[in-house]
Amino acid sequence: MTRPRSSPDVLVAGGGPAGVAAALTLASQGADVVLVHSAPVAGRRVLESLSPLARPLLQGLGVLDRLPSECHAPCYGNQSSWGGPALTASDFLHGPYGAGWHVDRAPFDAALRRAARAAGVRLHTGSVRSVARHGGRWQATVSRTVMTAPYLVDATGARARLARRLGARVVHTDHLVAVAAEVPLTVPGHDGPYGTGGGPERTSLVESTPFGWWYMAPLPSGRHVVMAVTDADLVAGAGLRTPEGWWAALAATRHVRARVAAHHTTAPPCLRVLPAGTSRTLPPAGPGWAAAGDAAAVTDPIAARGITHALATGISAATALIEEADGDPRAQDRYAALVGAVHDEFLCARATCYRAEERWDTPFWTRRRTPAGVMNDQGQAPRLLLPAETGPGATPGSSH
Repeated sequence: MTRPRSSPDVLVAGGGPAGVAAALTLASQGADVVLVHSAPVAGRRVLESLSPLARPLLQGLGVLDRLPSECHAPCYGNQSSWGGPALTASDFLHGPYGAGWHVDRAPFDAALRRAARAAGVRLHTGSVRSVARHGGRWQATVSRTVMTAPYLVDATGARARLARRLGARVVHTDHLVAVAAEVPLTVPGHDGPYGTGGGPERTSLVESTPFGWWYMAPLPSGRHVVMAVTDADLVAGAGLRTPEGWWAALAATRHVRARVAAHHTTAPPCLRVLPAGTSRTLPPAGPGWAAAGDAAAVTDPIAARGITHALATGISAATALIEEADGDPRAQDRYAALVGAVHDEFLCARATCYRAEERWDTPFWTRRRTPAGVMNDQGQAPRLLLPAETGPGATPGSSH
């Protein structure tokens, strides 16, 4: 007998990797799951690097072989100029999981949702407008439909929309942004993992600068995405508000400029400003609910762990709800402690990474030479902002 669509066992809000991972994990244990996801925004593309470590997670979820080639391109390693002018390289090919991927998020997420539907997850296009607890069940308004469920997963992205409605708060460590553009390639690139012959480069490239750092990677379509990463209040001073200023800042780099110049590329017609700051949600779980992915914690893109973190927390959040349903009252506390411990480990690793760059005494870098991530007695993390607490110099976009 088919369950009423409005009364599933679990309501998952958010159709990205975290939400799909949670939904698939729950469905594999026999739960009736409704996955609520927003319709994709036409023309909006987001590129992310996917670590080889994500492969066993995707394999365990049963979706690794369901991802079409047009949503990802191989990533054979990383190149970086960090802490000095020389370019160094790390190679994925000799690791236990092989190459990583450069992922075009819209088709990647759509493929994950198709896999979820094939596994019995019921998809609902829309968004959760309100949520409240009534008689041991969550009552949520999804677009114009009222749904009730005993368990809830918030995978709505960095804004943690549902968790905040349930009393949680998002604590920001910084206000990093990425000013991004797609760069067309007008001549063939180079083959090989580090660019030595006639096909596109298959590595990502990071280069630090006085105002922050640049990132460049190939899209599955054959174009490149190039991003200037800095603090929101430093965008204007770095000249990144306009395509012309952004292009001039790129021309001041060494390695990014060389790769772009190899393709006779011209200045982009427009830019996108994406939020990229580090934050955590406190608490990330409670009785009958759990946050996953960016709704639980957001990490600096220098770590390139966004999708891997989303998949891992989606699986762990679903597992905690299953354990709670089986009568374990401490399941959500353990999940919350796990999210906190992983985030603290990331903050320490990030501090070490940024301290390795000592060439510039500019605001971006001096902010990152002070301890960050340590909670004060109000449970708040220090923010990496100027002492004057100046407002942001750019309006971040939204990306989930």
